[in-house]
Amino acid sequence: MKLYSRSQVLFYSAATALVVILLLMGFGVLSFAGKPNSIDENLVSTELPVEDLLMTSDLNLNLGLNMNNNGDYSADELNNIRIYEALNEAVVNVTTEVVGYNWFLEPVPQEGASGSGSIIDKRGFVLTNNHVVDKAFKVYITLADGTQYEGEVIGTDYENDLSVLKFDPGDQDLVTIPFGTSQNLKVGQKVIAIGNPFAFERTLTTGIVSGLGRPLKNDAGLVIRDMIQTDASINPGNSGGPLINSKGEIIGINTMIYSPSGGSVGIGFAIPVDTARRVVPDLIAYGMVQRGWIDIVPVQLFPSLVRYAHLPVSRGILVSRVVTGGNAEVAGLEGGSSREVVRSGSSVICLGGDIIVGIDGKAVATLSDFYGGLENTRPGDTVIIQVVRGKQTREFNVKLSERPANN
Repeated sequence: MKLYSRSQVLFYSAATALVVILLLMGFGVLSFAGKPNSIDENLVSTELPVEDLLMTSDLNLNLGLNMNNNGDYSADELNNIRIYEALNEAVVNVTTEVVGYNWFLEPVPQEGASGSGSIIDKRGFVLTNNHVVDKAFKVYITLADGTQYEGEVIGTDYENDLSVLKFDPGDQDLVTIPFGTSQNLKVGQKVIAIGNPFAFERTLTTGIVSGLGRPLKNDAGLVIRDMIQTDASINPGNSGGPLINSKGEIIGINTMIYSPSGGSVGIGFAIPVDTARRVVPDLIAYGMVQRGWIDIVPVQLFPSLVRYAHLPVSRGILVSRVVTGGNAEVAGLEGGSSREVVRSGSSVICLGGDIIVGIDGKAVATLSDFYGGLENTRPGDTVIIQVVRGKQTREFNVKLSERPANN
């Protein structure tokens, strides 16, 4: 802000001085909008059948808002306003309680994580991030009118950091957000985020799609694939909230930010909505995602193991053991020998088994690749497994089993 000396002020006319004073007052008002302390969140969410939950609905954004037609609002602003008016009540605040312990090692309830969520069905189904509700023994869902309900976690997909919550809305007619698709997203297209950053409820921010197909590790150390990168301001409390396109449809679930300071620096990430489309019906019906599995004990190769066992390749998944009588054994995969074992930490590794280097033509070098190759499969599907056995590369058609809960 420019400062004026006494001589300069006298030099200007009274009218000019008045304008300057008014401008200074304006700047003073703006300067009061301080930043709240940020929380560090470096990379480190009528009766209908389940299959109808995720249908893209026609959202009527022509709300007849009481706006004059003298150009007060641009077309872009009008669309932002209409989307917010139509959808903000479908964004909820999710808070939790976790169990802590006092000095006498007695369990006591403590305030847990908080975040956002989207109402996706009028029966009270809410989509959010798993890390918002993980380890919570109580979950609370607060609507736009301040009404708070106790909810429950009815399904969790740890790999994609997604959870579905359920509460009983009674006779309340809930506003829901329709699902779009993330398949045809383009870098540069506009996006809108609605959430509860720093407990400022139903805050709207705008931005663009900054990048697509970003692979990022979640809290479980597994890679979430095809993440959407955006510069829309996302902060602690936005987790689990919707990323919305210009038609008013969810295209992503806001999940994490990259920030050296904890505040938004324009690098946020959202889980693509097509991932949610795929897993939410299973979460509602079964409480988990029914994925296919190769019934083996997989071990990711690491340098000391490769050197010790004189393995022919340095990257891939060693088949330490196969389940006796399982589909992998029936297909011809071979596990290691119980007579030749090594210990790595708390794990016992059987040597001599096949080394998986591909699933359905996609290279497998790490456990993340291995899980990723099975991400879109179902029990009963058949996949082509490429392995290295000795000095030969072979392929086997393996019928997938149901993935155990501990995998």
